[in-house]
Amino acid sequence: MAFSAPIVTIAGYMAFAIDFAGELAPLVYLITTALVLIFAVGFTTMTRRVPRPGAFYAYITVGIGRAFGLGSAFVASLSYTLLLIGLYCFAGVTIAEMITLFHGPETEWWIWTLAAWAIVSALGHFHVEVSAKVLSIVMAFEILLVVVFNVASLGQGGVDGLSVQPFNPSGLGGAGTGIFVALLFTFGNFVGFESTALYRDEVREPVKTIPRATYLAVIFIGIFYSVSCYALISAYGPSSQQVAQDNPAGMFNDALDTFVASNVSMIAAALVATSSIAALISTHNVASRYIFNLAADHAVPRYLAGVHPKHHSPYRASLTIAVIAVIALVTIAGLPVNTAVVYGAMSGLGSMGVMTLMVLVSIAVIAWFARPQNRGIDSVWKTVIAPIISVLAIGTIVVFAMSRFDLVVGGEPGQLTWLLVVPATALAIGIGIALYFRSAKPEYYDNLGRAERGDEDAAGGMKLQV
Repeated sequence: MAFSAPIVTIAGYMAFAIDFAGELAPLVYLITTALVLIFAVGFTTMTRRVPRPGAFYAYITVGIGRAFGLGSAFVASLSYTLLLIGLYCFAGVTIAEMITLFHGPETEWWIWTLAAWAIVSALGHFHVEVSAKVLSIVMAFEILLVVVFNVASLGQGGVDGLSVQPFNPSGLGGAGTGIFVALLFTFGNFVGFESTALYRDEVREPVKTIPRATYLAVIFIGIFYSVSCYALISAYGPSSQQVAQDNPAGMFNDALDTFVASNVSMIAAALVATSSIAALISTHNVASRYIFNLAADHAVPRYLAGVHPKHHSPYRASLTIAVIAVIALVTIAGLPVNTAVVYGAMSGLGSMGVMTLMVLVSIAVIAWFARPQNRGIDSVWKTVIAPIISVLAIGTIVVFAMSRFDLVVGGEPGQLTWLLVVPATALAIGIGIALYFRSAKPEYYDNLGRAERGDEDAAGGMKLQV
């Protein structure tokens, strides 16, 4: 949940969904929630039937093949690292703007980015429960503020009375391509929920807790976003779409000051800053665990699979991600580039990579359960129908995103399409390493997708000590 940064989404991204979908944006959030839940059906079924950490990496490996699985792991590692670097840029800019808003001096964004980097990197060294406690506190405050706004806006009937039209599916027929664009943005707001499976070896009773956490996160986020979007549209009434076009950055803050109290938006600015740091902690942890799993399978230096003897955390993989991030950030700070453009490009490309992997996971679910030896008590809905719907629905969004890549990463149409070469290259590298293992080191190839449970340096060392 912290990965999705709720208040950042509501204050910064929700306006784009309203811009393209108009008053139907709350319904679009519910449709997205339904699609993500349908994906989660096959995904969580695999978490129960394939007891391996690695999430996308593990499931694509057992379903489609080791070579494609390893390639997907490299794509996942790259995608989350890009999201991390983009978020660092966003956090630095947000904190600098917050200081100015509170009548402080104007400061360079990179100063606060490096401060956030130090906090995130330090927390990544410890057990995931340490990060979880910090995230829980931050999440509680930001959700509380949005709930207060929702109650105030809806309780007062908005600016022009409440209407059920934003939830009327009959309006979808005449909405045109705007709905697809809105789905693209809203789907990106859910990226990160799948990271629950990466913590398999660090939580109690993973067979129960991981599916439960996945479903609860998706349902809560989906309903929360839909209601908040409805409250935001109600706050402006018929002019909401025009306001979203003219003032997307200030839409939520202005409504907050109007319906709650003047200058409450200053509290929101502070919470956006803390929420961005919470999202950084979550993203850093996910990227670290993908590196850990790659190292456990010898795809990157085995040294990075080390587990801290006291904190039981993948501290070497965490340090590696921290080093990669700081090198990238120092480079960006030294170049004459627009930080907002960098953030948009990296976050958009990272989200695209994750959505593409979701399609591949759904295909892997179908393929794995189609084998006679894997058929069990799981229903056809879980193993066939839901994954097929997921492939068709999410696949359509991914194809649309590639055709209108400028909407994902910014710039003019066709200007940054070449960025798609980056994840394609990561996929090719992973496949190449797997093929090398198959011919030169078959013992490594046979073990791809997860190190054996008895491997003391890998999965066994990551078990939560209770």
